[in-house]
Amino acid sequence: MTTVAAVHTALPPHRYPQDRLTEPIGDLCLAPGADRAVLRRLHTSAGVRTRHLALPIERYAALRDFRESNEAWLTAGLDLAERALTTALAQAGLTPADVDLLVCASITGVAAPSLDARLAGRTGMRPDVKRLPVFGLGCVAGAAGLARVHDYLRGHPGGTAVLLTVELCSLTLQKGDDSRANLVAGALFGDGAAALVARAARTGTGAGPEPAAGPAVVATRSHLHPGTEHLLGWEVGAGGFRVVIDPAVPALVRRELGVQVRGFLAGHGLDTGDIGAWVCHPGGPKVLEAVTDALALPDDALTPSRRSLAAVGNLSSASVLHILQGFTEAHRPAPGTWGLVLAMGPGFCTELVLLRW
Repeated sequence: MTTVAAVHTALPPHRYPQDRLTEPIGDLCLAPGADRAVLRRLHTSAGVRTRHLALPIERYAALRDFRESNEAWLTAGLDLAERALTTALAQAGLTPADVDLLVCASITGVAAPSLDARLAGRTGMRPDVKRLPVFGLGCVAGAAGLARVHDYLRGHPGGTAVLLTVELCSLTLQKGDDSRANLVAGALFGDGAAALVARAARTGTGAGPEPAAGPAVVATRSHLHPGTEHLLGWEVGAGGFRVVIDPAVPALVRRELGVQVRGFLAGHGLDTGDIGAWVCHPGGPKVLEAVTDALALPDDALTPSRRSLAAVGNLSSASVLHILQGFTEAHRPAPGTWGLVLAMGPGFCTELVLLRW
């Protein structure tokens, strides 16, 4: 059995109220004198109150090209990743030398050697630590990464694995791009890193006591929706990563998510009413409304997702871990509670992870 031993989110020190960011982001994305009515409406309706940025907001105008943005991602991302990783391990009563597998996901920058390779020596991991850098999963990587960590631990009793997500979304904002997708991203996304420590139960006689842990992973499911590759992702060009967010995403969620979730739960003798902890990626207000409609959820079921969105914005792959952290700390469910981690990302794809406390 895989258990979640700790989850910790690290946020940059540059924290801004949403209304403090609207005009500077307009300066970056819109031509001088352009009408800002749409921009202001998007910022007001995004469901975000505050966000943390990798750099002070006044620094973004000075980033000249993708190289400089990516260097900023690497510098700030390594610091945040180290904070998230070492804090989560300490909370689990472990050290970096205890880690057997490190899965590191990011879609907001690229590096070779990858973030995980640079962190291994920096934090004191063993030279034989297994590493898996992941690029391309986007917002779904928090849920998918937990599922793949679970796959590994099923074959490694007593093992310890860490999922680390690093997303500095602000550094992908395209200057001079007044497309709706870019303006939506500028209103919705925040920056942060998160680490989840997972452990596999020991087997055999003489196995020592297990450390205190959070929920257990019961099952996982992945699903690709055919013919939807164009709905979400990046257009990669000279300026870096230009966001693709198709307005059809909420309609797809309403149409197909219910079948996927109910089928998955039914395989375990459950229905949506049995889930007491919804750990749903906060793609944005329209996506959260679509999830609520598709699953016929009570109005308060996705309150943790809305709370996370309001406090830090959409952190891409780190968001579900930020939400799960709340369930392992201040809002810990009663023993026996079922939980579902749910996220969607480029592909278009859905990832489900069934938990039980």
